[in-house]
Amino acid sequence: MTLGFIGPCGINTPHVHPRSSQINVVVKNKLATEFTLENGARSIVNTLDEFEMTVFPQGAVHTEWNPTCEESIFVAGFASEDPGVQQSAQTFFGLRDDVIEAALGVGQNATFNGEDLDTFKHLIPNNVAQSVELCLQSCNIKKKPKRSLSEL
Repeated sequence: MTLGFIGPCGINTPHVHPRSSQINVVVKNKLATEFTLENGARSIVNTLDEFEMTVFPQGAVHTEWNPTCEESIFVAGFASEDPGVQQSAQTFFGLRDDVIEAALGVGQNATFNGEDLDTFKHLIPNNVAQSVELCLQSCNIKKKPKRSLSEL
């Protein structure tokens, strides 16, 4: 079991638990959640109010985000004492550049090229991140200023 805290407009970035299902119970405020079971399956999207819950099946890519201006707290229970965790974007962009480029379809006619990888790879957060532009605006939370490529 774990207790999770997600600040206003925060997001627990997409991740999987390879060795366990997860039950997620909101104990303060609300959370929006989304998960996808496997390739080709439709995403399941929920908004949970206090004391509502959802289940993320074992190995399902899932995320939670706080769509409000107040802190959200949840309790996550697992079917294993060692559920493991793997952050999806962080793991993917940790692969070799040539593998990432091939997976993204980088080529002569692509709008994205391999040089672009280094401009944003290090900007991907380790886990909980601030997100959702409209939420930030409605909560009067200033977004971090954009940096030029020379500042990265």
